[in-house]
Amino acid sequence: MKILFAIQATGNGHISRAREIVPLLEKHGQVDLLVSGTQADVTLDQPLAYRFHGFSFIFGKKGGVNNWKTYRHMNLFQLRKDITSLPLKQYDLIINDFEPVTAWGCRLQGLPSVSLSHQASFISKKTPRPPNSFNWAELIFRYYAPTTHHIGFHFKPYDDFIHTPVIRSEIRNQESTDCGHITVYLPSFDDKHLLPYLQQIPEVKWEVFSKHSQIKYRQENVWVNPVSNQEFNHSLVHSHGLLTGGGFEGPSEALFLGKKVMMIPMKNQFEQQCNAEAARQMGVPVLHHLDHESVPALRRWLSGPFMVQTNFLNETEQIVNNLVKKYSVSGSFLSSGLLY
Repeated sequence: MKILFAIQATGNGHISRAREIVPLLEKHGQVDLLVSGTQADVTLDQPLAYRFHGFSFIFGKKGGVNNWKTYRHMNLFQLRKDITSLPLKQYDLIINDFEPVTAWGCRLQGLPSVSLSHQASFISKKTPRPPNSFNWAELIFRYYAPTTHHIGFHFKPYDDFIHTPVIRSEIRNQESTDCGHITVYLPSFDDKHLLPYLQQIPEVKWEVFSKHSQIKYRQENVWVNPVSNQEFNHSLVHSHGLLTGGGFEGPSEALFLGKKVMMIPMKNQFEQQCNAEAARQMGVPVLHHLDHESVPALRRWLSGPFMVQTNFLNETEQIVNNLVKKYSVSGSFLSSGLLY
């Protein structure tokens, strides 16, 4: 069996999850990997069959998307060329983690594909949304990387096709300890923007992992590090808590480890706002801005009890096995119709 697994490389969550899923897929046949996007700091262990520029937003430095850099980084001509050039008909199974080149290639060629992603969970109206959300943003979930079948991941199984998060083995097999520090991963903030606020709580050691710094340095009680998968994992496993954005994998792994979590979702980024609302409903505190007025909220979070209980079962292999059985050519993949 030939399997194509297409992965989005905006942020680190998609690649991190794929590191767990790829070895499970390889038990079923030859797996070709495709990655598009330019904003991931972690990589896969296996070689890539395809690497595309794709369509990624660029993280800003003050809590949002850098719209100008995102616009300048676009290459719609190359995107269309990549979409139309992919030799997709050679594959028995095409799996997509919110990756637009393959998704639209399948759509244009009339081929089915299976989304295996966090974003797939938003196909369900049962998945939490923030109040007064912009309806137009829902179109991103449906049309950025459209597929014919959906398997989603979220904090809770809000619908029958949604599963709890994939927790990487390198996290699941660790013994969690509390060394007192707080791990910080806020990729849409420059580390220098964070320092004035974190330094106002000098009794806490902050270990910041920054997309915007290429060197390690320390200022008072704040240690700043470039993003490194191994060093981040070590920091998180031995931390007291995680201060992070509105992503999915990072908060999921921290909650699994029993860490207290606070989220600061990116401004005007609908998916992160949705994640933050789902986490808030579970008891995770959420900040919607970061300034000097936010410092008391940080103090309350640090001094308050940990209240969130989770049950993230290790069911990734079962999900992958069921996916292959149901949607490969030998199953119902080609006969189940195109559900656009």
